Amino acid sequence: MKSNAELRAEAREMLRGRWKESVMMTLVPVLIMFVIVAFVLIPVILWLNQNLGAMNDTSSLGADNSSNSSSGVISGLITTFFTVAIGWTFLDLFRGKKENIRPFKDIFRTFRAPYALAVLVLYLLTTIFKFLWSLLLVIPGIIKSYSYSQSYFIYYDTYVETGETPRYLDSITASRHLMNGFKAKLFFLDLSFIGWHILSMLTLGIGYLWLIPYIASTKAAFYQDLPKEA
Repeated sequence: MKSNAELRAEAREMLRGRWKESVMMTLVPVLIMFVIVAFVLIPVILWLNQNLGAMNDTSSLGADNSSNSSSGVISGLITTFFTVAIGWTFLDLFRGKKENIRPFKDIFRTFRAPYALAVLVLYLLTTIFKFLWSLLLVIPGIIKSYSYSQSYFIYYDTYVETGETPRYLDSITASRHLMNGFKAKLFFLDLSFIGWHILSMLTLGIGYLWLIPYIASTKAAFYQDLPKEA
């Protein structure tokens, strides 16, 4: 396989001349999440605070933990819908199936059938599997997250190539097999972006509008370079 430096260079080359559209594609879900938080979540939280103030500390703590877990799963699902759409878009660009990014269309590609149900089910299944593995220790859960990391790409490839909807567990299993011997490589690829994460945080998160496409395109290059016969 190519080195991580080569994968990042390949991603930058692919993004050359497409940064504007990539940033716009990333900005769309940010604006959507802002609207959801401003007009849905905040009013609901205020209402709950007003109406549940009489609850005792113990039950309140349990409710907070349950609420945090639920909100974490939901926010993770929404984020996954958008990140998968970005990843598939870059994969198509690498393969020459697309020439241009259409930000306001490509970012919603996972919300159309049959992809919407696939992303939902794959997310729920992998989340459950990672949770069960993390009950042993944190490290097994992390390892399995890398094992399942290519499930969405594999589902997409299978559907596009065969025209048939693959079984969700088959996509997860195929990802697990495909990542045999490459989990550490992807882990170190993630680590290579730490400096960029720090810079993005120093810009109050604005830098992520550029970093997210950079990471997503690099992950697409990583999948493209994986030996599929493995």
